[in-house]
Amino acid sequence: MQTLHTPSFLKTFWENSFNLKQHIQGFLNLDPVSLETKLKCSQQHMAELGHKDFDWEKATTFYSKKVNELYLFELGAWHLGSQNYIGDTLRLIADHSQGRVLDFGGGIGTHTIAAALSPQVEQVIYCDINPINRNFVEYRAKELGLNDKITFYLEIPPNINFDTILCFDVLEHLPDPNHQLLQFHKILKDEGKIILNWCFFKGFNQEHPFHLDDAEMINKFFKTLQTNYLEIFHPYQITGRSYHKWS
Repeated sequence: MQTLHTPSFLKTFWENSFNLKQHIQGFLNLDPVSLETKLKCSQQHMAELGHKDFDWEKATTFYSKKVNELYLFELGAWHLGSQNYIGDTLRLIADHSQGRVLDFGGGIGTHTIAAALSPQVEQVIYCDINPINRNFVEYRAKELGLNDKITFYLEIPPNINFDTILCFDVLEHLPDPNHQLLQFHKILKDEGKIILNWCFFKGFNQEHPFHLDDAEMINKFFKTLQTNYLEIFHPYQITGRSYHKWS
């Protein structure tokens, strides 16, 4: 049940997660039973793949080539099963996003779609190193009539500054999230905002073997965050945070 104010342009998320199931079915040409089976087993299969093939020195290759369609199912299951949590991250986007927005590591596109639906947002640049993710979100944008407002890249395009940067469930997958924060600081406009979260934890049962948990790297990350960004209070009970650039 929705207990917080929800902008009208986000309400379809609580109805059908922006047609997520329908989009996965159509994109991969699956029947409903096969889709449900793949969604149900996705976290286990992703963990097994991580234990088998993940190597920090080859992390880019793992996410761009090894995970293939499995990541669509794992991310899809997470978004469908955590609708209230994801919904609050969308409220946070609605509260703070404006102008030109970068969604870095945009995954299955939920946050990109929410930003593109916002009347305060002029353009969204979706960026993800996984070509299947990118093709899927491009398919979703066309299905939702948002393809004129979203541009797709595998890497951050050069010589562009952003009013808003989104980065959800990505930083823990990077070998040096501290470096990524510094990159964001360079491309964020002086009055810009960044909205992000992180989970530097491999799980109680090692279900996230590809998450960073190196204490030294995490300490560097938080020092960089606290030096370069000023947190903005928000009322949502989630791990997502919003920050002003600290010039």
